[in-house]
Amino acid sequence: MDQVIIQNVHMNGGTAETSYSANSSVQNRGILITRPIVEEAVLNILPKLYNGNYICATNSKLRKITIGIADFGCSSGPNALLAVSQILETIYNNRCEFGSVTPEILVFLNDLPGNDFNYLFKDVVSFCGELKRTKGDGFGPCFVAGIPGTFYGRLFPSDSLHIVHSSYSLHWLSQVPQGIEKTNKGNFYIAKSSSPSAITAYLNQFKKDFRVFLECRSDELVDGGRMVLTLLGRISSDPTSKDCCSFWELLALSARDMVLQGAIEEEKFNLFNIPHYYPSPEEVKLVIQSEGSFTIKHLETFHVNWDGSDPNGDEDSETDKLSSHDIAKIVRAVSEPLLANHFGQEMMDRLYARLGERIAEYASKEKTELTNIVISMTKVEKSNS
Repeated sequence: MDQVIIQNVHMNGGTAETSYSANSSVQNRGILITRPIVEEAVLNILPKLYNGNYICATNSKLRKITIGIADFGCSSGPNALLAVSQILETIYNNRCEFGSVTPEILVFLNDLPGNDFNYLFKDVVSFCGELKRTKGDGFGPCFVAGIPGTFYGRLFPSDSLHIVHSSYSLHWLSQVPQGIEKTNKGNFYIAKSSSPSAITAYLNQFKKDFRVFLECRSDELVDGGRMVLTLLGRISSDPTSKDCCSFWELLALSARDMVLQGAIEEEKFNLFNIPHYYPSPEEVKLVIQSEGSFTIKHLETFHVNWDGSDPNGDEDSETDKLSSHDIAKIVRAVSEPLLANHFGQEMMDRLYARLGERIAEYASKEKTELTNIVISMTKVEKSNS
């Protein structure tokens, strides 16, 4: 994985005004929307655990069951443990249906080393305390650990995980596609003006990275293990469509304004590209099928407004000039470390202020919706393959 990516693809840490913790409403809504799919995956694997398929240890008095759960790209802040709490709640509410054994639970929280693990671990302490207070000793031991490192590589021993979850992470690539610096000038991402070779390079990088992710998780999951992934994507077959490119195009236009003002060097502007890709459902499906380790149980799309609100809600909740500043902070929370590394931290306030103005102009004419793809999969059992 590219060292620049390892060091700088992470959310803004802490709890300040521009932190991810204070600006993650989109991700929060996505986790809440996908909860039924996560619950189905957990309920699917519980019978296998209690029927003895995955006995991790035995003794003469008690059969022990250990459940390994990993959240890839966990970040920090209020969302970091939200999906995990939903998984644990499902286990707790349904464990008695399958047997009397109380499971021991291992929870692994993964992100790149630049993630704010210090803030995350503070939340873990209160999370475990609240779990013990509300569920009691009958819930069984729950061990939580942070696992720094790229998920485009192995992170766990073979057959050690039962449930894998990842939310709003897999649209990030392991690197900027090679060779596009000269063919994608003026764009931060794919745009109408991007060359066909740049568009193809982005797609190929996503295919390569996603396949590696699947191969690694296949090694780490037990046979029949479940995986639920949510990532940003697009509905259109056109990779330059507005439903996936507007975010980064508005940011590029904002930076272009600063180039014209002499605040950003044009050469630096032309060399910057986001290591990010919005796949279509069909592209995701084709990679999963060609890799071959997983069977797709659900593959769906849903929409969330740029400000984290429901696009099917009241018209009064639609994005307007009053919320454009907040949306710019949402973009800033996920992109600032990369841009600050390339352009300099001193440019960031001006850049994202201009982005807020651009968003207000755009939102007065266009929809402000993000397309999300959620995939629930089962690892193919060797005996049935």
